[in-house]
Amino acid sequence: MRNRSGLIGAIIASALVVVAILGALEITPYPYWQQHRLDSLEPPGDRYPLGADLFGRDIASRLMRGASNSLYVSLLSVCFATAVGATIGILAGYFGGRTDILLMRLMDIIFAFPGLLLALLIVALLGRGLNNTLLAIGIVYTPIFARVARGPVLALKETEFVLAARVTGAGPWHILLRHILPNMTAPLIVQISLGLSWALLTESGLSFLGLGPEVGEPSWGVMLSGENRALAERAPWLLFYPSIAIMLGVLSFNLLGDGLRDVLDPKLRGNT
Repeated sequence: MRNRSGLIGAIIASALVVVAILGALEITPYPYWQQHRLDSLEPPGDRYPLGADLFGRDIASRLMRGASNSLYVSLLSVCFATAVGATIGILAGYFGGRTDILLMRLMDIIFAFPGLLLALLIVALLGRGLNNTLLAIGIVYTPIFARVARGPVLALKETEFVLAARVTGAGPWHILLRHILPNMTAPLIVQISLGLSWALLTESGLSFLGLGPEVGEPSWGVMLSGENRALAERAPWLLFYPSIAIMLGVLSFNLLGDGLRDVLDPKLRGNT
């Protein structure tokens, strides 16, 4: 609560999550798919607070539905990357030797590809859709979480309490789950919050290129592409509000990550 940047990020992120939940439940001013042809390109006003698009669909309603799709992909892709990447990093760091070499070289191969291009390739092979998009983003960011997890494990496995657990006969899995994993959650939590901002940008980029959700489903990236982009000069609100939404999402997760880093890092805790 004393860390202002982290608090601001948490407030904005919480507000976006609430909006996403309302969008997923379709508790919106209008059905996001409903067209009002007579209201085509209606500017922001009393009836449409954020304006209407070319087909007379309410921008606010589509933004809310887009929030649910964009944050769904971002959250689950980061959860996937955390689960798989942290597991690989923990195993590589603890067992070392050939296990470390094999697993980390595999991560290096994935990490060598430009993130967006690799995600494009995976989505192109699997086909468009929210689940395929989140899988592609999760695979792209798995090596980052593997590296973040491996470093603390290398330091923790040589500490006295881990050595004491080995002497008492504790097995590797008991040590990993009871002694190492609880002491390495801080860097993972920070990386998760920062990873959400990267995932949101990647999802927006894929959606902008037409490799996001199915046709008819809005997302913030989709709302920046297609006919909306062509009508930017005539109806600037079509691009303005989705851009603001993406900016707020990325900013909130970055501020939250910086705040968590300051709070959870003992070296920086005195400055919060």
